[in-house]
Amino acid sequence: MPAETLLALRTRLAGLPPRSATRRKEIGRIAELFGVSASTVYRALKSLHQPKGLRRADRGKPRGIPEHELVRYCEIIAALKMRTNNKKGRHLSTNRAIEVLEEYGVETPDGHVQPAKGLLRPTTVNRWLRSWGYDRPRMIRATPAVRFEARYSNACWQFDISPSDLKHIPQPAWVDPKRGQPTMMLYSVVDDRSGTSYQEYRCVYGEDAESALRFLFNAMAPKDDTPFQGIPEMIYLDNGPVAKSLVFQSVMERLGVSWKTHMPAGSDGARITARSKGKVERPFRTVKEAHETLYHFHTPETEAEANLWLRNFISNYNDKPHRREPHSRIEDWIANLPETGIREMCSWERFCAFAREPERRKVASDARVSIEGTFYQVDSDLAGEEVMLWWGLFDHELFVEWNAKRYGPYRPDGGPIPLHRYRKRRPSPREKRAEAIAKLAEQISLPRAALSGADLAAVPAEVAPLPRVKFTDPDPWGQVAYENELSARRGISYLLDRPLAELSPEDRTFVSDLVGQTLNKTEIEAAIKTRFRRGT
Repeated sequence: MPAETLLALRTRLAGLPPRSATRRKEIGRIAELFGVSASTVYRALKSLHQPKGLRRADRGKPRGIPEHELVRYCEIIAALKMRTNNKKGRHLSTNRAIEVLEEYGVETPDGHVQPAKGLLRPTTVNRWLRSWGYDRPRMIRATPAVRFEARYSNACWQFDISPSDLKHIPQPAWVDPKRGQPTMMLYSVVDDRSGTSYQEYRCVYGEDAESALRFLFNAMAPKDDTPFQGIPEMIYLDNGPVAKSLVFQSVMERLGVSWKTHMPAGSDGARITARSKGKVERPFRTVKEAHETLYHFHTPETEAEANLWLRNFISNYNDKPHRREPHSRIEDWIANLPETGIREMCSWERFCAFAREPERRKVASDARVSIEGTFYQVDSDLAGEEVMLWWGLFDHELFVEWNAKRYGPYRPDGGPIPLHRYRKRRPSPREKRAEAIAKLAEQISLPRAALSGADLAAVPAEVAPLPRVKFTDPDPWGQVAYENELSARRGISYLLDRPLAELSPEDRTFVSDLVGQTLNKTEIEAAIKTRFRRGT
C-alpha cells in the first residue's frame, strides 16, 4: 500500500470517534481495494513513519558457530600468538594459527581442541578477536600506572645509573689497559617527595657496587653548596648488579636503610621499566638535553671538572619550581623534613669499615693469605683452615671469620700493594682531525661562565639549622669497643706486651676497675698509656 493512501486514510480516521462504525468501513474499503485483510491495513497504519533499526537484532553474536565455542577458539588463537611472540614483536599470524589448530590441534587443560577444517575463517576470527579484546594491542598493553609519593623528605630516594652522552673524557682518573678507556656514567639520587636531585660523574667499567657506594656516601654526607644530606629510610633502585651485591646490602643494613627493587620490564607480561622509576629518569633527560649538549663548545678535561660543572647545573635545577607545590624543590625538601630531623651520616672511616666483601679461602700452612699479590699474616691457629675473608673495598684491612668467630683486623704484611696508576694514552688520528676541526669552531664559542657559573655572584642561601639525629655506630667488626671484659683484658695484655698476672696487685686492681667502667678501645688505650708509660 502506498504511503500517500495510508496518510489520507489516517487523516480521515483522525476525525472519527474511536469506536465508530465508519472507521471499520473505511478500513474495509482500503483492504478490499488492495486485496489484503483488515489486520494488514491496521498493521501498516501502526508502522507508518516509525524509526527502523540500523543494525540486525542479532548484532554482536556469532551466527555460524555457537558463541561459547568461538570464544574458546579465539582464546586459543590469542594464546598461540602470545606464546610465539619474540623480542622483535614477531609472532604467529591468524592464518597460520588456524592452520596449526585445524591440522594438529592444541592440548589444553580441558583436553585436546581441534576444529574441523573450514570452520574458522581468518577474517571472522580477526573480527571477533578485536570485538572481544583478544587482539595483540590489548594483550600487550601495560598495566595501569600507580603513582606514589613519600610523605616526608628522605623517606625514599630513587637511585639509578645512566651512561653519559659524553661517553669518555680526555683525562680519566684511572685506566685499566686490559679493559680500554672507562665509560663516563651519571649517578643520581632523587628525593621522592620533593624531587631534589644529587648527581655525580664517575668513570667506570660498568655498574659496580664500589662506585655506587662511593656516590651514595657523598650524597648522604654534608655538602657545602647544598643542604641536601642525611641517611634515607629507603632506596628504590632497579634489580641490577648494585642491588644484587652482598656488599651493598650489608652496608645498607648497617646504615639502617631498606632497599626496594622495581619489577623489570616484561616481568608480568607487559610491564614498562622506565615508568616505575620516572622520578629519577626525568633528571637524566634534563641533564643530557640542557647541560651535556653544551659540551660541544667546551668539553671537561677531567672528572673533577665535569663534576664541578654538573654541580652548578644541579644547583640551578633544584631551585626550579616543584612539580605541584608553589615553591622550589630544595625548599620543599627542607619544609617536609620529619620531626626527628635528618639522620646524620657517619665518617668515611666508619663507612669503609662497613663495606666489606666476603670470600671463602683456605689459609696457607704459614698462616698467610694472599689477595691480588698482597699478603696478610693471620693468627697461627687459622693455618690450614678454610675461612671466610671479609676484605674492605675502600681500605686494606682484613677480617677473618672461622667457626662463628671473627679475627682481625689484619694489615698488609709485605708484597706489592695495588695502586691506580695514571696513564694518558696517545691521541689517535681521528682525535687529531677532530682537534683541528674544533679550532675552526672557536669563533662560535660560548663564555665559560655559561657552564661553570664562576662569573656569577653566588648568593649563599640562608638555610635554617636542620634538626639532626646522631649517627648510631653498629660496630660490626669490634673496631670501636671490645666485645666483653675478657677481650678487653687480652687487649691490655697485648698493649703492655706482658701477661696481666705479672702486674702488681695495685695495677691489677686498676685494670679490673678500668674494664668495668668502659670497653671503648680508645679510652682504654689512653688510660693504659697514662699509667704504665709515663716515663717513655
